This record gives sequence, structure tokens and C-alpha cells, in this order.
Amino acid sequence: MDYIHLRDVEFYGYHGVLEAETTLGQRFRVTLKLAVDLKEAGQTDDLNKTVSYAEVYELTKEIVEGKPYKLIEAVAEKIAQTILSTFMNQVKGVQVEVIKPDPPIPGHYREVAVEITRGEGI
Repeated sequence: MDYIHLRDVEFYGYHGVLEAETTLGQRFRVTLKLAVDLKEAGQTDDLNKTVSYAEVYELTKEIVEGKPYKLIEAVAEKIAQTILSTFMNQVKGVQVEVIKPDPPIPGHYREVAVEITRGEGI
């Protein structure tokens, strides 16, 4: 299987359980891995034979910057299901990592994140 990666794309959203998260918002980073057969695209140099990462970026942006969810698990699931349904003939599987680099919780850590895998080939 071949893969398309979008790594550490950044958005601003209002997801979370705490009031500060839904009022002030925060940064989110998303990393995506799409299982796609890229052989024909590589042989023909034809964009129609692959998945446009620009379109994947826009779909992801609409979700992360759109309707607030309480859980980043729900954000990740929405991203995965939207990619799989939008590109159902090309994307066989998807891995989505949603990262909160600055959650409003005490402690010392680099970030908190969830990662989900849906479909096949990942």
C-alpha cells in the first residue's frame, strides 16, 4: 500500500470540555496518513489518479475550525469518516492524530493527543 501524509497541519478551534476551551479556543494540530494506491498516479503524472492533499486539508480545516466537539476523539472520528466517504473510491484507510499542544490542564507535558485508524491498509 502507498500513503499520502499531511503532517502537523495547524488550526484554531473551540473543542473541549472546559469552559476556557470552548470560549477562548486553542490551537490544534492534525496529522493524517491516507492509504491510497499511487501507482497509476506515479506512472501517468495525472492528478485525477490520486487524492488531492489540498482537498484533504480543506476538509480537515472545515471540521477543526467548525462545529465544536467536547472530545478530540469526536474530532478525529469526524475527520476520518469525512475523508473515507469523500474519497471512497481512492482512500482505503486513514490514520488521524489530533493534538492539543496547549490544553488548559496543570502539569508539564509536550502535548496531549488521540490517534485513530479506520479502514484498511494502515
